[in-house]
Amino acid sequence: MTQDSPFPGRFAVAPMLDWTDRHCRYFLRLLSKHATLYSEMVTTGALIHGDAPRHLDFDASENPLVLQLGGSNAQELAQCARMGEQWGYSEINLNVGCPSDRVQNNMIGACLMGHPQLVADGVKAMRDTVDIPVTVKHRIGINGRDSYEELVDFVGTVAEAGCKHFIVHARIAILEGLSPKANRDVPPLRYDIARQLREDFPALQFSLNGGIKTLDECEQHLEHFDGVMLGREVYANPWLMREVDERLYGLPGHSPQTRTEVLLAMRDYIERHCSNGGKVVHVTRHLLGIAQGFPGARRFRQLLSADIHRTDNPLLVFDQAIEVLQGR
Repeated sequence: MTQDSPFPGRFAVAPMLDWTDRHCRYFLRLLSKHATLYSEMVTTGALIHGDAPRHLDFDASENPLVLQLGGSNAQELAQCARMGEQWGYSEINLNVGCPSDRVQNNMIGACLMGHPQLVADGVKAMRDTVDIPVTVKHRIGINGRDSYEELVDFVGTVAEAGCKHFIVHARIAILEGLSPKANRDVPPLRYDIARQLREDFPALQFSLNGGIKTLDECEQHLEHFDGVMLGREVYANPWLMREVDERLYGLPGHSPQTRTEVLLAMRDYIERHCSNGGKVVHVTRHLLGIAQGFPGARRFRQLLSADIHRTDNPLLVFDQAIEVLQGR
């Protein structure tokens, strides 16, 4: 793909439970116009039997925005994919990477790597139902099914069902004995395995996920992959997204020039959120990383993570936090 029409998923922010909610995504979109954003994983049961608007509502500015689903029942996945398309999401993604015991018990997440035909059936059902892309985020294997041949079988089977874009977390998922948190660092990353997939399936698109921390690393990986996906690093240091549009897409962004401008834009958003019955802390908890590396960062975080909970006027505390970074 040429630099005039870069792959839309060239840079993506990973779906992260309890983190990438609509407030976080609105904030990140101020920093990059072109990065692809993801919802938190939403289970099919939560959408079909729960409060769908609470899970699906988003601000139009967040697009391009991917709805990540957790589930394995083809009919339910198709129903939820249709809901996502009707709600305005630009893509549907199936989670085949989460190693949590909680999701395994419901046949969701990384355990599905042991059932490639089940994943393929879900992908086909979704593709037959919606006109937007359907993608899969997966690991390079799970314990007990970690050979490269089995990984090729998984990708090949799911690709035959119509999936054209795979987001590869380049680490095996250990389904027993490790917490999901530990499984983000253990076992070691194997970028070479993901790269081999890219070479063996030249007609498909592959994005690399896992352990990427800088845009320099992104540029290096994009020599071999169609896209890169960052998670925890973006959340801890969101300001790095300010350079994504120009460096990785070769396109102008629409970002505010300073952290102060970003925070002032978020203040307007917070006021709208509060006028609809929300709380300031629903939003401010996502902003702590914007001060990383600057004098006053500790005071900034203290104001937004501690002091703001002990006041009757949280917007005043937010204004004090803005003053800490004034002009930066």
